[in-house]
Amino acid sequence: MRVILASRSPRRREILGDLGVEFEVVTADTDERSDFTDPEEYVKDIARQKGVVVARLVNDKDALIISADTVVVLDKEILGKPKSYEDACRMLRKLQGRDHKVLTAVSLNINGKTLTDHAETTVRFGEMTDGEIRRYVDSKEPMDKAGAYAVQGLASQYIDGIDGCYFNVVGFPTRLFAKMLKTLDLELENLK
Repeated sequence: MRVILASRSPRRREILGDLGVEFEVVTADTDERSDFTDPEEYVKDIARQKGVVVARLVNDKDALIISADTVVVLDKEILGKPKSYEDACRMLRKLQGRDHKVLTAVSLNINGKTLTDHAETTVRFGEMTDGEIRRYVDSKEPMDKAGAYAVQGLASQYIDGIDGCYFNVVGFPTRLFAKMLKTLDLELENLK
């Protein structure tokens, strides 16, 4: 079966590869905008949009298209990727010392059907000084990450705890993905 990952994320590529899935990467530019304000619907809409655009590009109804999107939610505010250095600092100041939610939506497209769902994980972010925030943002690691941090990178030293799927926070919830495949009568073994 032809499997296509509709994502530029190196983390999603690594996780999918670690699952033993053989896939190719096809991406398309989407504006990543949604009319939904509810975080769950928002993240699912963005993931779905990415998959639909790539499915049109590939034009192979038998291919499995996998797309995803991740957002951080604090006090019902969606924190996507920072737009600037100062925006990253602002996000980290808001997150420090607080619990927040990380939502990752996965969308699967095959045979004209689309299945989209999401996973939710609570992350407890530790206290950071302003100097630590600036040094972290200076590393450039947060600039392409939802919520301006990478749990698997330098920010790991500021994470006090995770309640839920770690891989969801990284950007690809593996358990959710496996459950979604079963809904489509597929198994990971079909993708190797």
